[in-house]
Amino acid sequence: MIELNSLGLIEMTSIAAGMQAADIMLKTADVQLIICRTICSGKYMVLIGGDVAAVRTSVETAVETIGFGVIDHFVIPNVHHDVFPAIAGHTGVTTLEALGIIESFSIASLIEAADAAVKAAHVKLIEVRLAMALGGKAFVTLTGEVAAVTAAVEAGAALVAEKGLLVNKVVIAQPRQELLSEMI
Repeated sequence: MIELNSLGLIEMTSIAAGMQAADIMLKTADVQLIICRTICSGKYMVLIGGDVAAVRTSVETAVETIGFGVIDHFVIPNVHHDVFPAIAGHTGVTTLEALGIIESFSIASLIEAADAAVKAAHVKLIEVRLAMALGGKAFVTLTGEVAAVTAAVEAGAALVAEKGLLVNKVVIAQPRQELLSEMI
């Protein structure tokens, strides 16, 4: 079994190039395919996990080999363990404290932001929603004490803003609990 301590992603403008990238990534090193699919608006994403060196080699090889159509990519070494269930939409959060939201034009930058946010402060990720029925955008929701949520949102949003891909960031101090059922 492959240890998932690192994530790698390539976001492509071309579906054909995305499938080619997935094949290259899986053949290059011992990595696990987490998500490989079309996303809005006609883009393609490949998300892999595994050992840091294997993930880095897989992503770099695919980016160098294909070149065409790469929108964004990343390798996150030592990814926070809460990121995996948040991507799957199964974090087990049942109560909202303060609610933080970071919204991005890129799924790659948003996953990086989610990891940075949960590492920056004591918060719980609720969900990482990736581009489906969102016009290609992505967002992360998280909860915790107001100060922690504020720090986490600032850390994650700064990373996305640095790439010029931040849509919005919000901290809601006392959200209504009904919002939680609409998120997951």
